[in-house]
Amino acid sequence: MKQRATFWGGLGALALLALGGTAQAQGISAPPTGGNGFKVGSGRLHPFFDLETRLDSGVGYFTPPNLPEPDMTPVSANLASDVALRFRPGFRLEIPSSKLEFNLGANLDYVMYTGLVTKSATTASRMEGAANLNARFNPDAPLSVEVSNQFARSDRTRTAAVGVGVLSLFNEARVRTPWRPGGGALELIPSAAYAVEFFQPLSTVSPIGCNESVCAPSEVERFDYGNLRVGAEGRWRFLPKTAFVLDTNLDVRSYFNDVTPSASLLRAMGGVAGLVSPKVAVVAKAGWGQNLASTGGGTFLGQLEGTYLYSPTLTFKAGYLRMIEPVAAYNLFVDNRGYGEVRALFGGKLTVAALVAVDFLRFDGGRNDTLYSVNLGPEYQFYPWLTGAAGYMLGSRSSSVSGGGLNFTRHEGFARLSVTY
Repeated sequence: MKQRATFWGGLGALALLALGGTAQAQGISAPPTGGNGFKVGSGRLHPFFDLETRLDSGVGYFTPPNLPEPDMTPVSANLASDVALRFRPGFRLEIPSSKLEFNLGANLDYVMYTGLVTKSATTASRMEGAANLNARFNPDAPLSVEVSNQFARSDRTRTAAVGVGVLSLFNEARVRTPWRPGGGALELIPSAAYAVEFFQPLSTVSPIGCNESVCAPSEVERFDYGNLRVGAEGRWRFLPKTAFVLDTNLDVRSYFNDVTPSASLLRAMGGVAGLVSPKVAVVAKAGWGQNLASTGGGTFLGQLEGTYLYSPTLTFKAGYLRMIEPVAAYNLFVDNRGYGEVRALFGGKLTVAALVAVDFLRFDGGRNDTLYSVNLGPEYQFYPWLTGAAGYMLGSRSSSVSGGGLNFTRHEGFARLSVTY
């Protein structure tokens, strides 16, 4: 039965690869336009279905096949590669209203590894999914209330200390109350959010050279956490399209399965954001982050970003960001991130985007990681209800902690067709 499933899965993957190139599809990936949908009150419900194939060089670590005693080989030398089929049904509900503006999107995502490259990778087949809810009460009033929730189950984690071969279950509930007194030149936005993230290993074994628990997929439960964030944003437009900005927040982080002390991380950044010319927009902010818990620790924070609007259909963006975050096993880490992005629209139907980034992570205790990422590819709208996409992703990581789970290069190619009603 397994061989038959592998055969048909492989045949389907090859057939889809023949339809086009490769593409990224994370979370809710329905195209921005579609058919008429189903009328729901004053809004529309748009069901969609994505069919995607992915050639992934970093599925996870698996016991080498054809061993007489596989339990005697508890490690794997390299990341396994395989071809995956992804079946992603979902919907997008949009209800505009002057009293309650409501948006809800959700999808299931079944990831089926075909075993075409690595037979044992079929054990990593799984169900993923995502859901995003946004509701805004009295959106046009000087005082409004926004309630939102974000849910995701995928192998893309939000914890920088975790390597490859890990499945993340994340949920965050948020509430914001934008207040625009007077003519709206001043805007104050207090907010609160609570997030949880749980981890489980995708791989069946640990990578070679892993001598510490932080690089072993089987030990990732120590990173499970709950995070309460309270904050406030302020904007004052002293020019029609330029504003002073102030952003403060306090993260209270606790860990469910680790002895790492809880963190109370206060951040504050201020600066300017807006247009400096009809074609150039700039964000320039600076501030400080400080852990108020007993372990202490703090650092300078900053962001400098520039966007150049070459034409209405071609934009360039580049920037630098320095942030501090709490994390299990290390308490805190600092991220120095440089990034660039190009987006272009041709003929109103073809969108091409390229994103590159490099992150230099410094963890308390002396660990240092370097991450490189590339994401590029086109998306074309054949009809209002049919979109095709192609793309390539590169993720490379090197760490001062040994072990394949934290030192790897991952290539991913995608092909996707999206049908929306």
